Amino acid sequence: MLFRAFLAFALSAFACFGQSVEVKPYTLKNGMKLLIHEDHDVPNVAMYLFYRIGSRNESPGTTGIAHFFEHMMFNGAKKYGPKQFDIEMEKAGGRNNAYTSRDVTVYTDFFPTAALELMFDMEADRIANLALDPKIVESERGVVYSERRLSVDKSPSGLLYEQLGATAFIAHPYQWPVVGWASDIESWTREDLLRYYRMGYEPNNCTVVIAGAVSEAQVLELAKKYFEPIPSHAPPPPVTTKEPKQNGERRLVVYKETQLPLQMIAWHVPETSNADTVPLEVLGALLSQGRSSRLYKRMVDGQLALDTQCGGDRSLDPWLFTCFIAPRSDVVPSATEKALFEEIEKMRSETVESRELRKAKNQLLAGYYRELKTIANKADFIGNFETFQGDWRKVNGYAATVEAVTAEDVKRVASAYLTARNRTVATLIPEPATQGGRQ
Repeated sequence: MLFRAFLAFALSAFACFGQSVEVKPYTLKNGMKLLIHEDHDVPNVAMYLFYRIGSRNESPGTTGIAHFFEHMMFNGAKKYGPKQFDIEMEKAGGRNNAYTSRDVTVYTDFFPTAALELMFDMEADRIANLALDPKIVESERGVVYSERRLSVDKSPSGLLYEQLGATAFIAHPYQWPVVGWASDIESWTREDLLRYYRMGYEPNNCTVVIAGAVSEAQVLELAKKYFEPIPSHAPPPPVTTKEPKQNGERRLVVYKETQLPLQMIAWHVPETSNADTVPLEVLGALLSQGRSSRLYKRMVDGQLALDTQCGGDRSLDPWLFTCFIAPRSDVVPSATEKALFEEIEKMRSETVESRELRKAKNQLLAGYYRELKTIANKADFIGNFETFQGDWRKVNGYAATVEAVTAEDVKRVASAYLTARNRTVATLIPEPATQGGRQ
């Protein structure tokens, strides 16, 4: 009891008095945003480039093209040829990665400070002069197609998640998967690729976050030398389609040769910039974060499920709050579904006790401060808050926002969003393997 009280006090104090993340913002003449965070604890740098373009900026027939460019951006430009980006970075003692989502494509570089100018040079080369060699395009098309087979076609969870999105959304581009539909991957043309590259990979559609052992003057000098000469163009056209309000429960069932059933139950919720996002995060922590959470005690301790998790993702437009449930092999999915809905109803009709609310907040705050320990995570946080919240400064206000959530806020968002009419229920049912295919 004393330890819990001390932890609550310590986290609350840190939330109020902890050091803020200092950022020096700058906008180049071509519209590219720079966010510079100096941290000289180690002689390394994290450079994150956030392009505000993802699968929501695709159209039927070209789905998956955003994810494809995540691969192509490592396959050569004018100055640095195929595979040279990786080779030069490794020679300089660095590493890189990238990820694509519904809303953004992000390139991540982590390297010693001595390689800073090299990274500006290489990033500028692939922003301005990416090569789309036909042979490499076809090679990477095969790689992406193989990735789809592994992450969706052969993955029970990937397959069900894809079908969940396709059922929950009927109008908005969030309905198609980030990896793309198989037939679209097969049929992109060179003209499709060039059009997408020119639309999204422009300096005025990019925010560059640089965190680590740098100086503002050093970064600005290199940015003006390498990034500022790249001409800007019109940004991607706005996504104007809005998902209609869901007025009734939707259900889907997927059959697949696998050992265990799987459930995904989702409700439409607002975009990340909405004030209800943090109360929904607290709600997710109350339901499923840790062994003392409500769903863990009800389902895992209660021998109904092997695992359960609830929460949402960052999004520019309204997205989903989803509960993932892995029922035990001897439990019918209707039993875990019933247990979930009963716990949801308690959140809607009852007020959570202060000690339980405090625990959920502590979990979110502990995770937040833990993430801010490295320059890579700080760069990611700064870029994501700038992109999805509209202002990097909100990184420093997150702890206070969590602290401000009340029990009534949790009850209110549960009542507003987690309704029967607003939910989509997706269930995967195992079926035995058959010789020679399905009968």
